[in-house]
Amino acid sequence: MNLGYKKYKPFQPISFPERTWPEKTITKAPVWCSVDLRDGNQALVNPMNLEQKLEFFQMLCDIGFKEIEVGFPSASETEYEILRALIDQNRIPEDVTIQVLVQAREHLIRKTFEAIDGAKNVIVHFYNSTSTLQRKVVFNTDMQGVIDIAVEGAKLIRQLTEEITANSDINIRYEYSPESFSGTEMENAVLICDRVLEELGATRSNPVIINLPNTVEVSTPNTYADQIEYCCKNMRHRDSAIISLHPHNDRGTATAATELGIMAGADRVEGTLFGNGERTGNSDIMNLAMNMYSQGVDPELDFSSMNQIRELCERCTQLKVHPRHPYAGELVFTAFSGSHQDAINKGVNYMQREKSPYWEVPYLPIDPADLGRQYEPIIRINSQSGKGGAAFVMHQSFGYVLPKAMHPEFGKLVKKACDQAGREISPQEVFAIFQREYLDVKTPYELLSYKIFEEDGGQGQVIVDFEGSIRHGEETRAVSGKGNGPIDAFFNALHNIGLDHYDFVSYSEHAISTGANSKAVSYIQLEHQGETLFGVGVDSNISIASIKGILCAINRNLSAK
Repeated sequence: MNLGYKKYKPFQPISFPERTWPEKTITKAPVWCSVDLRDGNQALVNPMNLEQKLEFFQMLCDIGFKEIEVGFPSASETEYEILRALIDQNRIPEDVTIQVLVQAREHLIRKTFEAIDGAKNVIVHFYNSTSTLQRKVVFNTDMQGVIDIAVEGAKLIRQLTEEITANSDINIRYEYSPESFSGTEMENAVLICDRVLEELGATRSNPVIINLPNTVEVSTPNTYADQIEYCCKNMRHRDSAIISLHPHNDRGTATAATELGIMAGADRVEGTLFGNGERTGNSDIMNLAMNMYSQGVDPELDFSSMNQIRELCERCTQLKVHPRHPYAGELVFTAFSGSHQDAINKGVNYMQREKSPYWEVPYLPIDPADLGRQYEPIIRINSQSGKGGAAFVMHQSFGYVLPKAMHPEFGKLVKKACDQAGREISPQEVFAIFQREYLDVKTPYELLSYKIFEEDGGQGQVIVDFEGSIRHGEETRAVSGKGNGPIDAFFNALHNIGLDHYDFVSYSEHAISTGANSKAVSYIQLEHQGETLFGVGVDSNISIASIKGILCAINRNLSAK
């Protein structure tokens, strides 16, 4: 490739210093038109069959699309078949308009009008290519030649519309695309669009869709936005046109090109779910809609069942959605990085604590629950995970809110398990580590029985008594102690059997279930000869949970020696 790049001509952007789009923001959704059943289907190694197309069409309606391009019925028997099935089986909702595509050629236009007979709301979308390269290489004609093709097509479409509407109540709208618009001189693009609008009799009350496709991405997205704004400002009949975008993804910037095109004045967007389309694909409407959603703009499309939408698309198209695809990928709401996990964990806790009305979680631009996604897989645990990740899994999956001071110790245990396994470990495996290291620790000292009661210490003071029995190896010993509370009394009881030099540092507790069978968990932090120790206890009585936690910490210390 060292010299190969020299054979490519850099695209020359237009000079357009009067641009205003960089100062704009997207504040409302455009009109969306899905072209999954045409552009998307055309790009498949194994095109969808009729049953799959019908299922896909219904899904698009459920998502909220009001305009759906169903095919090129004059050029393909299978696309004619889906159109007729939708019409004859009355599968098109009253508020949904189907769109049919056709080249600006007489015999194809006539066949298209035969195909739409019986439909209620139809957009007839016709096109011809206009770029300098297509004129030179494919059509061997000048700009006037391609204008004549578009105008003749418009005349015939208007004539056939008058004929078909004279005998039916079909509602026909028009759409024209100067295909390869982005490679066309802008003055010529404006000229041909104005001529088509005139020929179709476009008015403010009955506008025509002018679709300006980025058929092949040839420049950076800002140049496409300049082209869109140029046309919007220079078309004589702009007030009689609905400006539509149809970007492709050859440079991998279709989403950006579409967003900037909307800022530049476009009213409508054509694209596909997950960006499926010819070559590198079309603009991804899901991505665009969710980008708006994340900015507080209603996209007027419903992706609250994202997993089901993704599954249906994958099944019908036989194309897998990339696991890191924005919003929809299996792993897109998953963090393996330790610092990311810690920040997500803190963000979720912050929102619960502050009851914020806004979504404020680092690294997660939207709430996964809005897409029907679950919190459990947001943080997944592998050797790259940090202390916050393991704590997050314990909280979200099992209801254990580990104190922050305990995160490093437990995170280290989980990381060691990941290194030994050489793979990601599941939440259940994380909990198994927790259970083994804390909940199941019953040696060398095991609490067999206990009793806690209070007595009057005089002068308004209460003394707590602890009595119980503890097994140590083969020996069972009675223990007792007094203190100003259950924990103090138990510490004194341990002192009486020689378990000294353990200093109480802190504890935290919370319920881990609700109702009559609720239990409490207590996290205990001790210090022994300069070493920090942690223990966990679970019991229906919070005082006993704390006592179990103390004994757990001591046992863990002794077992480690």
